[in-house]
Amino acid sequence: MPNPSYPIHAFGFLMAGGVIRSVPAEPTPQLFAHLERVDHSIRFPKPIAMVVCYPSNPTSYVASLDFYKDLVAFAKKHEVFILSDLAYAELYYNGEPPPSVLQVPGAIDIAVEFTSMSKTYSMAGWRMGFAVGNERLIAALTRVKSYLDYGAFTPVQVAAVAALNGPQDCIQEMRDTYHKRRDAMVEAFGRAGWDIPPPAASMFAWAPLPEKFRNISSMDFATLMVEKSGVAVSPGSGFGEHGEGFVRIAMVENEQRIRQAARNIRRFLEAGVETLHNVVPLANRR
Repeated sequence: MPNPSYPIHAFGFLMAGGVIRSVPAEPTPQLFAHLERVDHSIRFPKPIAMVVCYPSNPTSYVASLDFYKDLVAFAKKHEVFILSDLAYAELYYNGEPPPSVLQVPGAIDIAVEFTSMSKTYSMAGWRMGFAVGNERLIAALTRVKSYLDYGAFTPVQVAAVAALNGPQDCIQEMRDTYHKRRDAMVEAFGRAGWDIPPPAASMFAWAPLPEKFRNISSMDFATLMVEKSGVAVSPGSGFGEHGEGFVRIAMVENEQRIRQAARNIRRFLEAGVETLHNVVPLANRR
């Protein structure tokens, strides 16, 4: 399981009685070194699956096709399944769309990929998605779901089919909207004194805490932010212990509201020293 990651990735397995081992979230060669160590250290029971999510929630990391080729080779060598979350594949800003693990020849032997209508077609409240990939795993998913639910409301399914088969202009419009929001956020927050790496994909920015606040927890920082500036962010610790020191910013407001938030944040950051007087430093916590 990548750490940090979207919480349900871990909790689904934990609720099913599974055991989680964390690996780095960034799609680099270091990830494979960690995977090798996990495989050598856990023999009974042997790991059965690895979860990946690129573009990532919360970090916005994007994987390359070469990375997926190495990942598929690793999975086949060690006989583990790949469970890929591709929910943010249409939200990218740097030209080429993020690849799918199923583009790798032979990946279908060991991989299943999940995606969602929520992000691409703004159908979040309708809870519609789908899975594709290995026939055996899809059959198992079908069987489990047949006992757990009764299927989505038929008109919602029909609407999802219409979205997939209809004109796709709305996707580019959505991508352009988020691209403008991203650029507005990076520029306005930078002028406010908070440098944020521009995300390559997704609707989130993964932001290190401002310099003045790096001796407190991400939870304390997020609490101070909402109390002192009226701006809500998600503490990185909510996505795993390796998310500490970061917050996730969702680009769900328009550009005017983003700039308004930046003005509030600037006042908050300028008052940073006084704000911290009643906060216990992270290093001193028990």
